[in-house]
Amino acid sequence: MNTFFHRKLPLILRYFHGSKRYFLCAIAASFLTTTLNTITPQIFRFSIDKVLGSQSYPYLRDNLWILAFAIILVAILSGFTMFLTRTCTAKAGENFAKNMRDSLFAHVQRLPMSWHDQNQTGDIIQRCTSDVEVIRNFVVTQLLEVFRTTFLVAISFIIMASMNPRLACIVLLFIPVVILYSAIFYRLIARRFTDADEAEGELSTVVQENATGVRVVRAFGREQYEMERFQEKNEAFANLWIRLGTLSGLYWGVGDLITGLQVVVVIVLGAVEAVHGTMSVGEFVAFASYNTVLVWPVRGLGRILSDMSKAGVSFARVDYIIHGQEEAYEQGQDIPSNRDITFSHVSFSYTKSKKVLDDISFTIPEGSTIGILGGTGSGKSTLVQLLTRLYTLEEGNITIGGVDIRKIPLLHLRRQIGMVLQEPFLYSKTIRENIAASRPDATMEEIRAAAQIACIDDVIMHFADGYETIVGERGVTLSGGQRQRVAIARMLLQKAPIMVFDDSLSAVDAQTDYQIRQALKERMKGATVILISHRITTLMEADQILVLQKGRIEENGTHTELIQKDGIYHQIYQIQINGKEGGARGSIRRTGV
Repeated sequence: MNTFFHRKLPLILRYFHGSKRYFLCAIAASFLTTTLNTITPQIFRFSIDKVLGSQSYPYLRDNLWILAFAIILVAILSGFTMFLTRTCTAKAGENFAKNMRDSLFAHVQRLPMSWHDQNQTGDIIQRCTSDVEVIRNFVVTQLLEVFRTTFLVAISFIIMASMNPRLACIVLLFIPVVILYSAIFYRLIARRFTDADEAEGELSTVVQENATGVRVVRAFGREQYEMERFQEKNEAFANLWIRLGTLSGLYWGVGDLITGLQVVVVIVLGAVEAVHGTMSVGEFVAFASYNTVLVWPVRGLGRILSDMSKAGVSFARVDYIIHGQEEAYEQGQDIPSNRDITFSHVSFSYTKSKKVLDDISFTIPEGSTIGILGGTGSGKSTLVQLLTRLYTLEEGNITIGGVDIRKIPLLHLRRQIGMVLQEPFLYSKTIRENIAASRPDATMEEIRAAAQIACIDDVIMHFADGYETIVGERGVTLSGGQRQRVAIARMLLQKAPIMVFDDSLSAVDAQTDYQIRQALKERMKGATVILISHRITTLMEADQILVLQKGRIEENGTHTELIQKDGIYHQIYQIQINGKEGGARGSIRRTGV
């Protein structure tokens, strides 16, 4: 137990700000409740030995209601202090949990993409919700019970020892037996609870993936597969908890046997003492009452030690998130007025086995447009993810205006780069709120101006609620092309000097694609534009075009220059312009890019 608190105490104190006074108040009120509970057996003892068993207090003998009133008064005071304990416990617990959830959520926002790639969304949710609740319950409720039980054992033993030292020592012998027995079960349960908690995270992941991918499930008729997949995970989860429940049942059964023996021993030996006159009847009744009062809190203390396995697992799971290395939001140099972007001998790999980018070097002059063409896995998206430092650069350098991007404050860097991804994410809010997500203070005129450039304003105005139309979760009420254009409008509203379109025009038709590019050219002059696309018509007006293959630059030049070469770009151009065999993506696959 000491080791447990030595490891977890810093984590507990970290989130206790604003809760300490409530927790201390709960401890004080709990101690008062315990003290009041020890008074009632003494009233019984006094009533039996001094009032009913003798003529010492004739007035009380004739007015037994006074003793009854004393018992009721103690019960009322005990009820009030218990109410105070519960109220302060609730406030301390919820403040503690709120602080932990706020801190975890903020920390998750700053963890790098590589961390998110390695951890499932459902498991992250599990750690930030269920595990936090387990910790809250242990720290505020069960830890308070430890303090209360310790105080109860101490004060009860002192009173019991004053009445009958020998019998008090016998009662005391049962306490370490219960605690030791619970500690053994704590070790047995810990590993099984870890498996059960992780299985719950996997189950949450299956539900989350199914809910977010419901359209794919329905489109490919995978309902039966998904149900079988869920049933498999659910069955594994249920079996783990059944085994855990079996262990818990054994724990409680044996525990009840031990505590039952304790009650029987005290009653039998106490009765013998009373018969032989070494203990009065009042003392026997009071002693039995104290023993009964002790049995369940001590039993509960054993349960708390058992539950430490759950809390320990949850602490470890939350601690895993807390110790994830955040992205470096350090101070650094601002981007200079000259925003030329230079990639110099850049290499990168997500795993050690294969390089996604291999010795990439090129320059994007400020205010120019560069097109990037390449097949799946050629490294197109990785280039822009390195530019925005979503992933840490391993080899080479990327500079903006001659300043290494690793020396530019991260928030400042990302605010200078607007991105539209191939699969845009929309919030379950209004279209206006989705567009304004990049600039919450933007006026309605600015929002509409951005939507007009993205060629989505006319479509929005035809909706019954216009810009106040709710798009639904992940934008499911809009078509793919409409979602793309809303995402483009959101990025344009940012007014970033560097704009990245990561294959984000692929979901719109060729005419809309052309209109968007022309509007950009007319209204966003001076911005540096990076176009990633499988469609040559999207790239052909770029000032520079890169053709990537297997992480390397195979060709580099303008559309005119590349057309004149008998290379990959020329072959794709011929296929797409002549309309042969399935369009842009198929042509790129066939040419090997």
